[in-house]
Amino acid sequence: MDLNLISQKEANLQSRLRSLKSVMVAYSGGVDSSVLAYYARAQLNTNALIVIAVSPSLAEDELAFARQQGKQFNWDVIEIATDEVAKPEYQANNEMRCYFCKTELFNCMQKIAAQKNVAYLAYGANLDDLADFRPGHEAARQFKVLSPLQEAQLTKAEIRHLAKAAGLPSWDRPQAACLSSRFPTFVPITPSKLSQVDQAESVLRSLGLRQVRVRHHDQLARIEIAADELPAFLADAGNQKMVADKLKELGYEYVTIDLDGYRPGSANLVRK
Repeated sequence: MDLNLISQKEANLQSRLRSLKSVMVAYSGGVDSSVLAYYARAQLNTNALIVIAVSPSLAEDELAFARQQGKQFNWDVIEIATDEVAKPEYQANNEMRCYFCKTELFNCMQKIAAQKNVAYLAYGANLDDLADFRPGHEAARQFKVLSPLQEAQLTKAEIRHLAKAAGLPSWDRPQAACLSSRFPTFVPITPSKLSQVDQAESVLRSLGLRQVRVRHHDQLARIEIAADELPAFLADAGNQKMVADKLKELGYEYVTIDLDGYRPGSANLVRK
């Protein structure tokens, strides 16, 4: 890793944020939005407003972490109750689901920014995101939401480096997509199903597992665990029994472990 290059990119990020005069940052608790919030506050003080969308698609553990980190750094995080899960186009869960989610978020942010006389909106897209299909970026373009981390040419690895240097607890936090990503494309999303998945994943995290997913396939829960954590879990029959019992209490008829381990976006491998 080229530390001189990272320092230059950091300086570019700081300069860009100062030029905005005022900005509202979409924050989730993940490392990208955390770094953006940290630098926006450092450069603009209270002229940088930090907001988080609260909805059934956000895991309770993620919200708790985001709140705690925001409190630690005195960000005065503004919580916005977003309503994307109630919208038919989001519930349909097609390939554009993230577009409808971000549209709801940016629309809410835009209204608050107008009330508080904030000039710009920003979110934590990074340089690596440009290589992936992310419908949320189209929503950002339509709402003219800035991507300061991308503008500074910062990669995910470089962002984690800056986060660690800043003392952000999120610096090594595993990637955490919204709970709707646990459902195969075209399987309808409902608040009750999202809550079921959220509670199921909490059971697994209670064992100290860091990177887990519970993929929802109607009556079947397909558990994914990171490759470095999977062998220990497979070796502990007691924990497996506990997890199976708890998930069945939550309404699943069958509980299975995916031997391929954690794979981002793997719910989309199965189409209804």
